[in-house]
This record gives sequence, structure tokens and C-alpha cells, in this order.
Amino acid sequence: MSEEYGECDLTVVSLEDSGPERDSVRGSAELNGDFKSGISKISEDPRINTTRTFYYSNGAVTAGSSTDSRAADEVRLCSVHASELDRFCVSEGRPVCSSCVSLGSCQSHTVTQLSERASAARNQLVDICEKMQLQTLRIERFIQQTLAAKEKAVQVEASSARERVVAQVNAVREALEEEEQRLLEAVHREEERVEQCLLTQRAHWNQALDTLSKARSSLVHTLTHSNDAMLVNSNQEISERVEEAEGVGEPKDTEQLNLTRDCSDSKLMLGLWASAILLEPSGHGPTRLQFDEHSISPLLSLSSDCRTLTFLPKRQRQTPPYHPHRFDSWPNAVCSHPISSGRHSWVLEVGTSGAFKVGVCYSSMERKGSGNESRLGYNPKSWVLSHYDGDFSFCHNARNVAVSVVKRPIRVGILLDWTTHILLFYDPDSMSVLHTVRQAFSESLLPACAVADQSISILH
Repeated sequence: MSEEYGECDLTVVSLEDSGPERDSVRGSAELNGDFKSGISKISEDPRINTTRTFYYSNGAVTAGSSTDSRAADEVRLCSVHASELDRFCVSEGRPVCSSCVSLGSCQSHTVTQLSERASAARNQLVDICEKMQLQTLRIERFIQQTLAAKEKAVQVEASSARERVVAQVNAVREALEEEEQRLLEAVHREEERVEQCLLTQRAHWNQALDTLSKARSSLVHTLTHSNDAMLVNSNQEISERVEEAEGVGEPKDTEQLNLTRDCSDSKLMLGLWASAILLEPSGHGPTRLQFDEHSISPLLSLSSDCRTLTFLPKRQRQTPPYHPHRFDSWPNAVCSHPISSGRHSWVLEVGTSGAFKVGVCYSSMERKGSGNESRLGYNPKSWVLSHYDGDFSFCHNARNVAVSVVKRPIRVGILLDWTTHILLFYDPDSMSVLHTVRQAFSESLLPACAVADQSISILH
């Protein structure tokens, strides 16, 4: 141990706080340059004093038991009996001598040894200081890790938002110059707001650290420079310091420290962007999208070009050969080309079908059984636009969000932008966005459909 530290051994009392965090504090390096504590149990032998050792950087304290420390203190005498003040009258709250207890005014009072009273007070201060240490570490960790990480995340998200805005505006640049400027300014304002919140939080918790440091230093000074009598008479000062420390509170992460993702959203731009991609001649790309014949449910039939699904009445159904990719209970089918990057779009003819679902699912979605795991829209691995009994809704993980439509679409366009995490459902005829989802996909996706009335087809 460095020579600048001394030791102060106090009788051990049990602490409520325990666990890895407290252990890490006990073995940690010097905290803020002014306080370091460690705890050691010397022996289970009742003949040997079990001690708690503390080190302080603000001057050395002589090591030894509480009895040794008391012997080193200046002996104070009773003004009435001229005897050493070695007892503490709990009833009167003051040090007294043995004669006061046996002959004087404290004969019927509750009396304890002054050293025991002082030892209990020291141990209480030890606990308080240790808890302050733990709180200090939590606040420092919050400042150094959480706030720092938030600041970096805000910069990354702000940069991503700018790229998303610029990418969409490029598709319809001439019509959206003013919208581009408006959105970039909105992102900038949101970024400034979050950064201001971060600055405010940083300033607040730095002030909290300063308050804790001052309170702890005051208590440490009381602990190291007070004899028994002075210590037990310092209740008011100790209470004030503890109240200051308790007023600091605990740091918490809040939504105000995050960038609001919708600051870069625009219905106008999103609609025109989708129109530019879905309606342009080369908007669907070169891939010829087809249904995977091995995935087709026995409830459906597949056209010869593998692009049309038709719901079968019971009398026309047959039992197809077993295949691990086949849906065996729900009227589902998926396409054969997985998607794991880039931007993709396709349009489906839904006609007058009264019951269908169109969207995407993970390649790992369950295919067997009648449970929700293999039901499109009713598990965490599928995202679909559903039409049933005249109502439209977006379905994911068994949660349905109602979708309002001006008129019933006969075609549904789907736009999947893997880079910007956008899944968009679109009506090409009315040029309107039906529903938009922001989702960071973690597995490859397959275009997926379900048909329970008439038929739907993939268009190119």
C-alpha cells in the first residue's frame, strides 16, 4: 500500500449491501483521489478482535482496535466526579463516568460503554461511505458508458437519417427539393435537442458527483479527526451530509436521450419515393419472382408459370408428396428467392379475393402444424398485409393494426429496402401508401402469401 495511506481498524458489523458490485468496490483502486476502503476479516477466534480496515488519503490514522484508539485519545474527565468519561448515557445522550452511573444522576438510565457507542457510530459512517462509493461508481459508469454510448448512437442514427433522407430525395429530386431541406433541418434540430439533453445530463450528474464527493469528504474528515465524544455529538452535521447525498438520486436512461426516428419521415416523400420505384418500367428489377412449388399448401393450387395461387374447394384437394418446406395446414406459400440485402419490390394482383395475406417472412418460419408458428402474421417471423371480410390490417406477431383505404385495391405493391429497414405496402392504382413498417431484419426474408378465397398472382 502507498505510504500516503493510513489505516483505521473498526469493529465489523454486517452490511445490507453485498454482491459483486460491492466486492468490486472493496478491491477497486483509489476513487477520485480522496477515498479508498477495503474490508478484511482477521480471525474467527473470539480472543482476536475482528476488524474492518479503512484507508484514507487525507492524513494517516493510527491502526489498531477501538480500545487502542480510545487509549490514544485525550482523556476527558467528569466535571462532577473527576473520573474518566468512559460511559455513554443513552437517556441523556451524553458521555458520563462510572460514578455518574453508580452514584450520580444516571443511576436508573440506560448506559453503555462510550467505546461501544463510538464504534457503532463509526461503523454506521463506514456503511454510509461505502454506499456513497457504490453510488459514485454507478454515476461515473453512467456518465462514461451510457451517456457516451448514447452520444455515439445519436451521431450514427443522425447520419443514417440524413442518408435515408438524401437517398429518397434523389429518386424524385426535382419535386422534393424543398422537402429535402425541411427534413434535414428537422433531423438537425432533433440531433441538437438530444445533444443538449446529453449535455444537461452530463452537467447534472457531474454536479451530483461533486456533491457526493464533498459530503463523503466531510464524513471522512469527521470519521478520522473526531474522538469518541466529538463523534457522538456530530449527529446534526452527519445528518445534513447524509441528506445531501440522498438528494442526489440515481441516474436513469430515458427516451429523451434517443433520436426520434420519425423526425426524418415524410408522407409526401415516402409516397413519391414508392411510386418512383414501383411504377417505373424497371422498378421490379431483373429477377423473375415465382412461388416455390415445394412450399405450396394442400389447400392451394399453383399455376404452370408458378406465379398464381388459387384456393381449392374441398372436393378438388389432393394430398401432395411430403416436403419439409411445405405448409401442411394453413393456405400459405412462399417464393423461392431469399432476400438479405439491397432494395426489392414486387406487385401482386389480388383482384376481388375476399381473404388473402401478402408480405414477407423469415426463411426459418415453421411450415408444419396448425399453430401460430406456421400462421402468417401470428408469429414474430412474419409481416403481412391482411384482407378479410372487407377489412384491411397489418399483422405481425399476432398483433393487428387497422389499415384505412380510400378504395379497395386490386393490386398491392410491396417495397422492401433492407438497408433502411423499410417494409412498405402500396396501392399502385391510387398511388397511396397503405402501411409502412420499420424493422431491422436479422434473417433472410421470403415473399409470402396466403389465399383463402379465389386467387392472387405475382405481376411483373
